[in-house]
Amino acid sequence: MKPAPFEYYAPDSLEQAVDLFSQYVGDGKILAGGQSLVPAMNFRVVQPSVLIDLNRVGELSYIREDGDVIRIGAMTRERQLEFDSSIAKWTPLLHEAVPFIAHPQIRNRGTIGGSIVHADPAAELPVLMTALNARLKAKSVSGERWVDAKDFFVGMFTTALEPNEILIEIELPFMPARTGWSFVEVAPRAGDYAMMGVAALVTLDANGKCKGAKLVYLNAGEGPMEAKEAEKLLEGTTLGDTLVEEAAVIASEKEINPFGNTHASIDFQRHLAKVLTQKTLKLATQRAGELQ
Repeated sequence: MKPAPFEYYAPDSLEQAVDLFSQYVGDGKILAGGQSLVPAMNFRVVQPSVLIDLNRVGELSYIREDGDVIRIGAMTRERQLEFDSSIAKWTPLLHEAVPFIAHPQIRNRGTIGGSIVHADPAAELPVLMTALNARLKAKSVSGERWVDAKDFFVGMFTTALEPNEILIEIELPFMPARTGWSFVEVAPRAGDYAMMGVAALVTLDANGKCKGAKLVYLNAGEGPMEAKEAEKLLEGTTLGDTLVEEAAVIASEKEINPFGNTHASIDFQRHLAKVLTQKTLKLATQRAGELQ
């Protein structure tokens, strides 16, 4: 298969890219890593009349510490996230989860910004951005604005970006002290889309009780699905097996909305969610305890 005809631009700067994108609102598409867009174009699921390639915009590729946050350029490759020492030190949940993204060949080309904007409900990065309380910076000819990750993903393959905006930066706060993490997913084969996955964070107070928790699921609805009721149940408690199981039941039966697919029925997805919730909460709690 070949894509429908299109015009191609490869700007050398962000300003050029933003100006070009503003000229072709509704007709243009941004090319980042291209790991999702190019196959969709080849099958003519997507047929943009203009393609604006960001791969020459070097100013959008970086990972740097800035105070108590990490700033990541939208064109940073997923493979860079996987091996960056700042990511491993300050956001170990992201460090643990990146190797689950497809295959090394895909991560070599795929970008953090491209995956986030694509907003696939079965993708890892939107879930991780939600779990880590990321902020996302968008730019247009009118200026720049920040959007919290919890408000960014508004539906299946849909984000809060305006039609003329380009995602340019991701801001990740350092994970809080005494915070344990865990990411687990189950897929038919390594590198396949997961049938179910969950990112968990547990923060303990000085007495070993749960100060706060995060549970965010992939392939469990139209976007990242946060189990807020289950999280609230855990706050202020000592996380024993009974409480963890209760939280897992609430999350898997009441707070996610899986669709089912050829590999997993809805019931099986809920079963996976329950099992993975217990596993990730226990590991996150253990890790948090080790940081006391």
